[in-house]
Amino acid sequence: MKQNIILVISVIAGLAAAFVTMKYFDAKDAEVARLKAEIRSSQRIISIVVVKRDLPAGTVLQREDLGLQDYPEGPVRGHAVGQEDAHYLIGRQILRLLERGAPVYWSDIEGGPPGSRGLAEDIPQKMRALSITVGGAAAVSGMVRPNDRVDVLGTFSFPSARNPAELELVTLTVLQDVTVLATGRDTAKTIGATARAGGYNMVTLSVTPREAEMLVFAEQIKGRLVLSLRNPSDVSFENDLPRVDFDKIQEEIRTLNLFRQENLLRKRQP
Repeated sequence: MKQNIILVISVIAGLAAAFVTMKYFDAKDAEVARLKAEIRSSQRIISIVVVKRDLPAGTVLQREDLGLQDYPEGPVRGHAVGQEDAHYLIGRQILRLLERGAPVYWSDIEGGPPGSRGLAEDIPQKMRALSITVGGAAAVSGMVRPNDRVDVLGTFSFPSARNPAELELVTLTVLQDVTVLATGRDTAKTIGATARAGGYNMVTLSVTPREAEMLVFAEQIKGRLVLSLRNPSDVSFENDLPRVDFDKIQEEIRTLNLFRQENLLRKRQP
């Protein structure tokens, strides 16, 4: 009888110990879940690019090789390729083995992120990138940005038509509707939407080889080049723009003002 009582007590004690142990682990699991929830709530979750299959080094990435997966931003920020940049990976070569499900880091990609690949790949076929010295007021108070479209005007000292032994200043439009590739070292890929205006004295333009020769010559003869900013949807072209000197200003200043008032501002003379 006594042995039975001891056995019952032992079983009860064992069950109690098991119950306490189970409660302890349940409490620990709840604490771990709470900590995970706090971590998730404190970190922004972002979608990054992962590979769908094992890819050996040297593989040229195709769209079907890539997928997306949610990750906390902290550990991968600035290193992993985000969803918004996935299209930059198509046709790029990887430098090391990437196993299925692995995040794609810019360090895995030949050439690195888009901004580090330089300007050359952004130059259209049969065009050239040419930098000219222009800044401040000559660059519309520094408001010209990459991908803007501009006209290039120049002021030069030419022999006078009346007296070839004397020089006179002449201003003319050198090129119209030219794409800006870069301002200083900023390109469309590297510049932020909140970047400040100004801060550069070189502007890089997309020009043909013949236009490049003309602009280089214009700068070599100490011409002053100025940019005129265009509306991006304005594709108009002014034909037969005149050379402007002092005589031209005197001759046309009244006509130009009348045109502005009547045609641009829709005013009529009293």
